[in-house]
Amino acid sequence: MKKIVILGAGVMGSAFSIPLSDRGYDVRLVGTHLDVDIIEEIHQNRVHPKLHSRIPDNVTPYTVSGLEEALMGVDLLVLGVNSLGVNWAAEILSPILPLNVPVLMLTKGLMGDRKKISILPDVLRNGLPADYRDQVQISAVGGPCIAGELASRRHTCVVFTGQDQTLLDQLCDLMRNPYYHVWTSTDLVGVETCVALKNVYALAVGLVHGWLEKEGTADNGAVMHNLAAAIFAQGLWETAYLVDYMGGQLQSVYTLPSSGDLYVTSQGGRNSKMGRFLGMGMNYQEAKTRYMPDETIEGAELVLDIGPTMEVLFERGELDWARLPLLRAMASIVSGQEPAELPWDDFFKGNFQN
Repeated sequence: MKKIVILGAGVMGSAFSIPLSDRGYDVRLVGTHLDVDIIEEIHQNRVHPKLHSRIPDNVTPYTVSGLEEALMGVDLLVLGVNSLGVNWAAEILSPILPLNVPVLMLTKGLMGDRKKISILPDVLRNGLPADYRDQVQISAVGGPCIAGELASRRHTCVVFTGQDQTLLDQLCDLMRNPYYHVWTSTDLVGVETCVALKNVYALAVGLVHGWLEKEGTADNGAVMHNLAAAIFAQGLWETAYLVDYMGGQLQSVYTLPSSGDLYVTSQGGRNSKMGRFLGMGMNYQEAKTRYMPDETIEGAELVLDIGPTMEVLFERGELDWARLPLLRAMASIVSGQEPAELPWDDFFKGNFQN
């Protein structure tokens, strides 16, 4: 029987345990230091308090103190921490991760160090001991996947990405079932860039909900789908530019990792909810403190993290700010420098002329 550890008992890590459990594997769900209440709840009644879904009996919950025990004899480690927890995960795994155990990352994001922008698999790798870095095999999952739908066994289509096609094929064979459909891509940089950026552009689409709430539905029932669609399209246009800059492949932009993932993320969730608050006129810190104090807003964290690095890349002439008006605007909105307004006339530069 395959033994699989999932580190991170949030909604996505826990939802990912369900297709694995349906394949009959021995799944070990290890909560981080932030997941103590979740693990306790699963121990008591097998129900995840945020997913509101039953965790199957062949998924064994562990607190983080039991991580080393959970890793004994394991065949795969799935990393389900949030984007702010990747360096923590590298630190805690460094003394105990067996070299022959591949890592599959659910975590999405990018990081900047004022020199360059890095994808999270590289951040994880660089956080491990030097003698591990060239040996550990790190792959990732991208594509449209709402945790609640996966936990309810709704049909879900994703991409597994990494540099080793043989390993990707093995992971697909491990995971595929009648409702969890997997394709592979060796475009690790492109896929990871897409799945990170979709969070900030979903945050931008979410602004429309706040604007609509302020203005109200028109007398004829009209809402603001036109506006949301234009922001969605600009997000894809900017993603394509940044994927090309990072060295990825444009096919990742127009398939599941970007267009698919941006669509589903724009339908709801944390980024969309925060976008609504910003569109209503609240500043980010106010909305976060009042309404979402315990939630990680990945889109906001992304622009706050990579913004200073992008400024450096712009000053070096490596990035063209004219190609990223929506990303720039969202960085200003989230940082509190500007109100929730968008530079419409700067959209689609290098594509259409208005």
